[in-house]
Amino acid sequence: MAAKVKVRKPGPSSPASSAGDAPVRMYGVSKSYLPGSWALRNVSLEVGRGEFVFLTGASGAGKTTLLKLLFAAEQPDEGQILVLGRNIARLGGGGVPALRRRVGVVFQDFKLLNRRTVEENVGVALDVVGCPRRETRSRVFNALRQVGLHDRRNHQPLTLSGGEQQRVAVARALVGEPEILLADEPTGNLDSELSSGIIELMMAAADRGTAVIVATHDRSLLARSGGRVLRLENGGVVESQGDSGARG
Repeated sequence: MAAKVKVRKPGPSSPASSAGDAPVRMYGVSKSYLPGSWALRNVSLEVGRGEFVFLTGASGAGKTTLLKLLFAAEQPDEGQILVLGRNIARLGGGGVPALRRRVGVVFQDFKLLNRRTVEENVGVALDVVGCPRRETRSRVFNALRQVGLHDRRNHQPLTLSGGEQQRVAVARALVGEPEILLADEPTGNLDSELSSGIIELMMAAADRGTAVIVATHDRSLLARSGGRVLRLENGGVVESQGDSGARG
C-alpha cells in the first residue's frame, strides 16, 4: 500500500498569494448547456499561488466543466472568472493562447499527438514559448525521467499503454513550470503507487509556487492525501478538509 501523501500547504516562507492577487478567482459563476439545467451554479472560489487543491464530486458533477472554464475552453453564462489577473470573458485576439502558455493542463483524454514521439509531445509546451532546442531536450528528458518514461521518449503514443500515455500528459503539463496546473483525473489509469508519485510531482510544483487544481473521483486518493478539497454538489461547491472530502 502506498505511503500516505501529505499535502503541503503554503507556509510563512511560501509564495502563496493574498486573496487579492490569487491566480484563480471565480465570482458567482454559472454554466448551463441545456435550458433550465445548470452544470455549475453560482460558484465562487479562490486558489492562491503555491496552493494544492483537490476538486471532487460524482461523475457529471461539473469538474471538467470548471476546469474548461479556467483555461478558456468554455465561457461562463453568468459571473466573472479571473485567471492570472485576466478576465476570461475579455480575452481577445491572441489573449487566449498567451494565457494558456502560462497554464499546464492534464486532459482526461490526454490529447497527445499520435504522429509525434513522446519526446516531441512533451517538448511542444516549450516550443511554443521559444525555448532553445538544447534546453528543451534537457528539460523534456528530466520531465520524462520524473514520470518513469525517459526510456520511451522515442516511442509514439499509440505504442504506449493508457497509463503511460497519462504520464506523458503529466510530463507535458509540468515541463514548462506553469503558474497554474489543471489536472483532470490525472491518476485515473494508474495504480496506487504510481498515483502517489504523480501527486507528489504536482505537490512539488505547488511548493515552487504553482497553483494546482486536481479533479478526481478517487476516494482512496483523497483519503491518503488530506488537505483542501472542493466538492461539487448540485452545481455548487462545498469545501472540506482531508478525508471528509472523500466521504461527502
